[in-house]
Amino acid sequence: MSIAPGLLPEGLRDRLPPQAEAGSRLLHRVIVAIGRHGYARVSPPLAEFEEGLVSQLKSSGSRDLLRFVDPVSQRTLALRPDMTAQVGRIAATRMGHRQRPLRLAYGGPVLKLRATQLRPERELTQTGAELIGTDSLPAVIEILRIAVEALEVAGVTGITIDLTLPDLVETLAAGAMPLPADKIDAVRDMLDAKDAGGLASLGADVYLPFIEAAGPVAPALARLRAIAGPKALDKRIEAIEAIISAIGDKVTLTLDPTERHGFEYQHWIGFSLFGHGLSGEIGRGGTYTIVHPNGREEKAVGFSLVIDPLVDVGLGVVEHSRVFLPLGTDPALAATLRVDDWITIAALSAEDDASALGCTHILRNGQPVAL
Repeated sequence: MSIAPGLLPEGLRDRLPPQAEAGSRLLHRVIVAIGRHGYARVSPPLAEFEEGLVSQLKSSGSRDLLRFVDPVSQRTLALRPDMTAQVGRIAATRMGHRQRPLRLAYGGPVLKLRATQLRPERELTQTGAELIGTDSLPAVIEILRIAVEALEVAGVTGITIDLTLPDLVETLAAGAMPLPADKIDAVRDMLDAKDAGGLASLGADVYLPFIEAAGPVAPALARLRAIAGPKALDKRIEAIEAIISAIGDKVTLTLDPTERHGFEYQHWIGFSLFGHGLSGEIGRGGTYTIVHPNGREEKAVGFSLVIDPLVDVGLGVVEHSRVFLPLGTDPALAATLRVDDWITIAALSAEDDASALGCTHILRNGQPVAL
């Protein structure tokens, strides 16, 4: 059966003017903003050997791989569904000798095997920054500040950061709030679902207060303080207070201390990024570890953003004045106009129509005249 002309696979699409230009413009703005903090850009390949990419992605990320056989090596390759793991590979191998902390930025397309209801696109443009060699509180604050600045230069307003403590249950289960190893995952699931009855049925009533310790950061933090006992909570509370002090006046902060879904490989802190008028999260980040070829683990913290939702709501579009150049226009004059930020549309025949070609002006007597 033949494919209709112009039909694309599910989840893939063409970007037309002016959205295609807007996407490139937003990616450039974000990369430049990140770079001004000392983050050098790397550009990993679109595809890698499947086994290498699977080992980098950990957790459920390997299920997002679109695979194919390389006709050159006859080995299975996979298209990247995420660039963060590739940056970790670069840091651990080709840049393993560089002084730490190592600051890296990236940006480019990623392709997922399947879409989601909230994000029906399978091909996306991802960008972000990774700080390799530390997961300290100052490093987390630096990353959060850069993420906020990157969103601001992209035109996002009403920024919200939802904080989570991904390994909190695991930490407490090993000490102050003990759980059998075979119940830890189930307790995490019940907390993610805010299922008080499920927690009670597991004999994990001690974890019930965490369900209420979620929401706007100030009341959520107060409820977290009220959970008596675990010193691990004291350290996390102090860290959240420092984050509030550092960026709380620039964004809205919320807290869900036991949220785990989507943060399977983050450690002591994770976060999701949202913006006014944007559907769903537009980015996420947190602390994690990179595994070197010799097995050594290295701490890191970073964030990634998805550019596409910003383009979809009209961000990044810049209206340019377009001047029509009649036949015989001096090329030097046309070049001067372009230097002055005009877009020039040169006539190719006497029948070309300035208005039909989308021009806002026409060149007459050496000067642009509004149509």
